Amino acid sequence: MKFAVLVQEGPYHHQSSDSAYQFVTAAMDKRHEIIGVFFYHDGVINSSKLADIQADDRNITKRWSEVGEKGVDLVVCIAAAKRRGINDDVLAPGFRISGLGQLTEMAIKSDRLVTFGA
Repeated sequence: MKFAVLVQEGPYHHQSSDSAYQFVTAAMDKRHEIIGVFFYHDGVINSSKLADIQADDRNITKRWSEVGEKGVDLVVCIAAAKRRGINDDVLAPGFRISGLGQLTEMAIKSDRLVTFGA
């Protein structure tokens, strides 16, 4: 099955980002295809490399970057990113900025669009 994933919450606000990450990695382990992960609203904060994470805490941005290294397209909504001060200079590895058209394209190419967050 082909999945597209929409993440709408920041990495430390709710469990949505963790749940999305766990869903994506579990789906990949089961040999499902992840068309892409689209970060929208506060979800764009997942892409920022500026967070100073303590050594004993989980680094969600690093986890997403590792997913991107496996070939999953990690797309950050440009409008939501600009509103939150995120640009190409602060993106973590594996993320890229694009428009809502990318979300539409992911939804068309996938069998299911799975949403995490409000």
